[in-house]
Parts: sequence; C-alpha cells; structure tokens
Amino acid sequence: MPSLLGPFVRAALLVLWLVFAGFTCTGSEHTATATLPAAFSDLLPHFQVEPEDEYIVKNKPVTLTCRSSPATQIYFKCNSEWVHQDDHLIERTVDPATAQPVMQVTIEITRQQVEKIFGLDEYWCQCVAWSTTGTQKSQKAYIRIAYLRKNFEEEPQGKEAALDQEVLLRCHPPEGVPQAEVEWQRNEDVIDPASDPNFFITADHNLVIKKARLADTGNYTCVAKNIVARRKSASATVLVYVNGGWSTWTTWSSCSAVCGRGWQKRSRSCTNPTPLNGGTSCEGQNVQKSACMATCPVDGGWSEWSKWSTCGADCSMWRTRECTQPSPGTGGKDCQGLDLQSLNCTSEQCPQTVSGAEDVALYVGMVAVALCLTLLLIVVVLVYRRKKEGLDADVADSSILTTGFQPMGIKPSKPGVWAPRPRRPPPHSKNSHLLTIQPDLTTTTTSYQGTLRSRHDTAGKFSMTNGPLLDPLPNGSHTLHNGKLNADPAEFVSRLSTQTYFKTLPRDVANTSYGTFNFLGGRLTIPNTGISLLIPPEAIPRGKIYEIYLTVQRKEDLRLPLAGCQTLLSSVVSCGPPGVVLSRPVILSMDHCSDACLDNWAIRLKKQNYEGAWEDVLLMGEELVSEPYYCQLEAETCRLLSEQLGTFALVGESLHMGAAKRLRLVLFSDAYCSTLEYNIRVYCMDDTQDVFKEVMQMERQLGGRLIDEPHVLLFKDSYHNLRLSIHDMPQAHWRSKLLAGYQEIPFYHIWNGSQRYLHCTFTLERLSLGTCELTCQLCVWQVEGEGQSFSLDFNIAKDTRAVDSEFLLMDSNATALAGPSAFQIPYLIRQKICSSLDAPCPNGADWRMLAQRLKLERHMSFFASKASPTSVILDLWEAQHFHSGNINQLATVMADIGKQEAMIFLVSDGEC
Repeated sequence: MPSLLGPFVRAALLVLWLVFAGFTCTGSEHTATATLPAAFSDLLPHFQVEPEDEYIVKNKPVTLTCRSSPATQIYFKCNSEWVHQDDHLIERTVDPATAQPVMQVTIEITRQQVEKIFGLDEYWCQCVAWSTTGTQKSQKAYIRIAYLRKNFEEEPQGKEAALDQEVLLRCHPPEGVPQAEVEWQRNEDVIDPASDPNFFITADHNLVIKKARLADTGNYTCVAKNIVARRKSASATVLVYVNGGWSTWTTWSSCSAVCGRGWQKRSRSCTNPTPLNGGTSCEGQNVQKSACMATCPVDGGWSEWSKWSTCGADCSMWRTRECTQPSPGTGGKDCQGLDLQSLNCTSEQCPQTVSGAEDVALYVGMVAVALCLTLLLIVVVLVYRRKKEGLDADVADSSILTTGFQPMGIKPSKPGVWAPRPRRPPPHSKNSHLLTIQPDLTTTTTSYQGTLRSRHDTAGKFSMTNGPLLDPLPNGSHTLHNGKLNADPAEFVSRLSTQTYFKTLPRDVANTSYGTFNFLGGRLTIPNTGISLLIPPEAIPRGKIYEIYLTVQRKEDLRLPLAGCQTLLSSVVSCGPPGVVLSRPVILSMDHCSDACLDNWAIRLKKQNYEGAWEDVLLMGEELVSEPYYCQLEAETCRLLSEQLGTFALVGESLHMGAAKRLRLVLFSDAYCSTLEYNIRVYCMDDTQDVFKEVMQMERQLGGRLIDEPHVLLFKDSYHNLRLSIHDMPQAHWRSKLLAGYQEIPFYHIWNGSQRYLHCTFTLERLSLGTCELTCQLCVWQVEGEGQSFSLDFNIAKDTRAVDSEFLLMDSNATALAGPSAFQIPYLIRQKICSSLDAPCPNGADWRMLAQRLKLERHMSFFASKASPTSVILDLWEAQHFHSGNINQLATVMADIGKQEAMIFLVSDGEC
C-alpha cells in the first residue's frame, strides 16, 4: 500500500510546487528562482537541452536555449559575465515521463554584443542551473559573426590537356565563418562526382579529372558558399586536345610515264584521329613515291595507197589504204586521215553545171545578215546619243541643288565683328617670342562679317540638313560673335526641350551651357562642375553652323543599370545634338572619383543610344585608334576625344578589394542656433566638383554654413559599411543625443546607391545657451579598414556666414566662348606649329617629341592615326590648361624640341 501511494504523493507535491512557483512569478515578474518540493530536493540539476554554437548572419540576433530538471533557478553567463535577469525568458513545465519539474530559459544575443569583444577571445555563453543540492554548468556555446570574404585565396587556372590525361584544378576558397563549402561547375552546370566517376573532388577542394575527354572541354568555376553568401571564382578554361594520327596507305597509283621509266605514288591522311583543339599534327610524309616501268604504246601507220579503180557510173574513181604499218597497240593512237579517196574521172561524160540553188541561198543569207548588222549599229548610235543628251540635261538641272549654301565673300575683319580680341601680353619669358607672332590681318581666311543664310531662302529660315539639329533661330539667321555668347539660357532650354529627341533632357538652366559655333570652334563650360566641351578649330566643317549644348544629367533623372561590383565614377553628361557631322574629335572633360589605378579597375565608357539603352563603347586601357572614342584618364579628370556627340558616363568595375573610390566629406551646421540643440550634418559624396556644387546649393537654400574644409576619404570595395562618430566633446558643456555610439552608412548605398551624396546628422545638446565653443573629434572609418579623424574647433555664435561665394564662384569664366577667344594659342600660330611638327623628322624633332615633353607619350598610336597629330596634341593641351596654362611654357617646350624662332615656321623638307 505505501508503494502505491508514493507516485501520488510525489505528484501532489509537484502540483503544490508549481502553484507556489506560479505565485512567486506573479509577485515578482523577473524572478527565476523557485523552491523544489522535498521529494526532488536531493537531486542535482540535469540538463535536457544545452546551448549550442550559433552564427549571426548579417544583423539577425540568435537565440540560446537551456533546459534543466529539476532546478530552482537558471542563469546565463556570457564571457564570464552574468546576463541580466531581465534578458531571460523563463518557461516552467512538468516532464510527463518522470513527473519532475522542468525549467527552460532562453536569451537573445545581438551582433553589437559580439562586436564589443575585441582581441582573440571568442564570444561564448553557458547556463548555470541551481538546485537545493548543488549547481551544474552546461557546455559553452560560441557565438560567431558569419561572413565570407570576396576574394578566393587561390583560383583555378586554365589548362590544356591531352586526351586521356589527368587534369588537376586547384581551388582555395575565401576565408569565411563558418568555413565555406565548395562545389565545382562546368559551363554553369554543377559537377556531381557520384553521377560521373571521372571527376573527383579532394579534401582540400581541388578538382581532379581522371581521364580528360573531349566532352570535358569547357569553363570550370569554383563556387564557395556558406550561410552568408555565395562566391564564384574566375572561370578556368580546360582545353582537351587531340594529337593527330595517320590513316592507312592508299593503293599505288598508275605509273606516271606513258612509255618507259616513271613514278607511282600512294598517300595517307592525318585523320586517325584528326588533330583537335591545338593538338600536334602527324609526323612524317603523307605521300610516298616509287619508280615504275611502263610499256610504250605503238601508234598506227598507213599503208601505201592502192591503185585507182575504174571510172564508175557516177563519173568517179577511188582508191584505199589501211592502218597496218604498224597497227596501233598498247594504247597507241589510230591513224589520222581518210582511208578512202575519190576522183572525178570523165569530164566529158559528166559535165559540171552552173551554180545551183544552194549557192543562191548562201548569197541571199549573207546579204540579210549584213542588213541586220547595219540596222543594229544605227539603233545603238541613236540610243547612245539620246542617253548623252539626257545626262547633260540632268547635270544642268542639278545646279539647283548646289544653291543651298554658296561660298561667301570674305572680307577683312572690322572692329567688333568676328575679329580676334586683343590679348593681354603674357608674363615675360625668355622664350615668349616664339609664340607671340602677330597674326597676318591681311589674309582673308580667318575673319568675315555679316550673317550666314541660304542664298535662295526668301522666307528667312536657316536650314541645317546634316542631322537632327535644333529649329532655326527666330530671326532667320545666325550671327557669330567672337567672344562670349550672351543669350537667355531659359529660352534655349525651353526651345531645346520641344525637340523630339530632347524631351527627356532636364530643364536645369544652372547646369546647362550652349552656344553657336562654326569652323573656328569654341568652348562650353558648366561653372564649378569640372565639365567642359572643347570644339577644336576645323572640327565643324566649313560652311556649317551648329547650335551645341552641354548639360549635366542628375542621377535621379537618368538611372544607369549597375550590376555586381560596378559603380558610377562620373556624372552623366550630355552634349549634342547627336548626329551632327564632325571633321575632328571634340574633347569632353569631366571629373571622376576613382583612384585612377587601372590595375584595380575595369573602367568603361557608356553611351546612351537613340532608344535610351546604355552601351559599352570603350574599355579604358584597351582603346582602339579605329574607334570614334578615345580617353585620357588623369588623376581626377577624364578627357574624352569623341567624333560623335551624345550622353556619356564612366562606370567602373572593381577587379579586387584594392579598388577605391574617392569620397569627399563635408560638414555643415545651422548658421543660426537659438536653442539648446545643435545639428552637425556630415555629407559623404563622390569626389567630383558637380556633386559638391549640388550639395553647396542645397545647403545655401537650407541656410547652412560650412564648418570645416572638405576632406577626402578612400572608400574600398570591401563590402564593409562606413561608420561615423563624434568623440572628445567637453562633457561639462555638451552631450550627444545619439543613442548608439556611431552612425553607419551601408556599403551598397555608397557603392551602388541611386544618390551620389548621402548624409547623417549628429544632434548635440549644450547644457547652457551661453555655451558657444565646441571642440570635438569626428571619426570616419570603414569597418575592418583604415579611418580618418578630423578635429573640429569653432564658435557657433561668432561665425554666422551662410554658404556663399567662397566655393560657389570659383569659376567665373563665361559658359560659352566662340572663335579665337576660346583658345590660348592663336589660330595662325597653331597652323604654323602643326605644319612644322606634323612632318616626321629623322632626329625626332617633330610631334612625337612634343607629345613626350607634354607627357602624352602613352597616346602615340592614337596621334599617329590622325591626319595632323600635332593638332590633336594641341587640342589636349588646350583642354588641360585653359584656366591655368601658360603659353610661355609651351614656347619653352618648342625651344627644347629645337624649333627656334626661324625654324618653327620656316622648317623645310631638306632640314628634316
């Protein structure tokens, strides 16, 4: 009887314990302690579930669970520190099998908790369970942040293998936690060694092809993956080749000689097997010859003629001969000629008659043929004369087509009409006399006056028929002025946007420049953006006048498709109208934000076609002189030499983690602060002038002020975010209202984001309105990378200047310049320099030395492909030195080349 009551007693005690425990939890919400019934008080805790190792993927927290029975309390300890009881989630149940009380406790671990542990120690947690008898500790659970590096430590290399040869492809996956699993792909299909035993994957992830087959030729890729990411190596091409083998010999041919000694041959081919994929050809002769003896043929010969026969009734007699001396044999020829002859024998008995009907028919036919030939000749002559008269009429009528634009009478220039404006004398230099020859104003090739219009256009319209150009100007003519082009930009943009192709262009007057140009060329500039378009002399064909525009497309207006590691390195710039005919390339200059190291980048020039799609037209470093585009990449600027106008942008694809973009960090604050709160805005933008200008304009509208000089930071393609924090503030006067220790800008927002500038705001609070001095440290760094620290020390009350002209008016030049005023080198001197240096000289004193002196020798092949290499070099010099160039420096370079004052313009072929 007592044995039967034992389980019931224990169950009753357990119910009372649970009731008591529930009452205790109700009274104190966070208490994890309970008193065990006496029946279980002598038992040590036993863990049913222990915490296990976990990985934090991105920013998702992990949950650790611990379950013990019986236990009065359970707590987690992480890295030797007790976890606060409020962070424990407690659940009490009863084990139905043993009727013992069960306590389960769970906690969450976040990425921030793990990242606080620095050094070599790993973050671990274990739970400790108590009972009235004692304590028990669970196993340690290690929590690690999962990641997978981008670059493989060793990538497979392409190989060539003979048929049936063993092939080994090595692969060492990127470092990762947890360690990456590796699989192999052939032509994007996963290789399964279980289904194809010819493949074998070793323990260190290498792929072995036991016997190479022709079907094994392909591109092999090593794929590493874990719970975070999936990485693919560069493809390795495996080429299985086949060495050639001889076929069997053919039978001997017949003897080459017809009579006597000759040759006979036999052959074989290298088709058993045929060489494939670069395999070696067969060694040895494919033809064999052997001597032979042929039996000589016997040609037939005629015997003597027989005697004439008697005269027959038909008045003829005959005789014969035979081919029997000798008879033909062994392939010899038969006798040639007749074996029977006949002869008229009695002229009196068989008189000859006059010509019969056959002769008459012959004569009539000959006369008819002659008449037909005569008539045919007459018809041909008439047709020829008629065609010639029609052609003359067409030529006469075609003169109508030549009256569209007639050559204009050129007169010496008058003051104020297309004449070179006086230039300020350059600073004195010992070589300045080389390039200061006064132009010959008596010539009639460089100046004209009046307006250009069609001679036959009585309606006053200006016609341009060589492309989708703009509508004619309202006054019916184009007047060219030498110097600045002053017009209403808003009127131009409004008229431009009405054209079919240009309806998608932004109506942004502040970022658009335009002008009207002829063969003398000119320059368009968008101030404070680093963007300009140089139209060299003779780029526009003579007799043509183009109205050309230059504009910056904001990124939200025109989105580029970016994939993978691609990032936008420049502004999207449009120049046009597209379709105009150019005789020489124009030069489009625009800023870029790459580190200018082509070893780290694959930089492509993209152009938008008429359908709006983007096309790759050039790969930097692999330019072809035959293409209409060519680029010179400088430290901060890209010079595009293009024979076509359109919409362009630079897109870079990082080749490895060493590739870096230049970011510009700019700090702003409120110009006036009357409250305790004070905001500091930190902008992170591409290091180009146009983006900086856009941010400055926006801050001017917000009433902000610049509180420090802009700083440049190299942002690497490491998939790590950018962090910003403020430190070392005087705690007695200031405090930060930021809850976290730092702010973070995601990597992809900077690398692939839709905006070219991002910002974060630090809200500070001063403890008194009388506090005006602020000193602190701004730290900016990329996670697991190098960072920078900037010291800030300013007075928020004294300097109340808003964003103004200090940065926004750096470029005060005209947006459009036409004619000689757009260039530093006078037009006539430019022509003489080109005629002096274009002709090659044996001693190298020509355009090649000029390119070397100007550090443009990398583009020698491009210059050599042009009709005038010197003119292209001078165009690049003009594009580079428009604001800062000194023409005396160019004169010094000419003197170094050896072209002295007389030689520069009077060099002859004999001197070369």
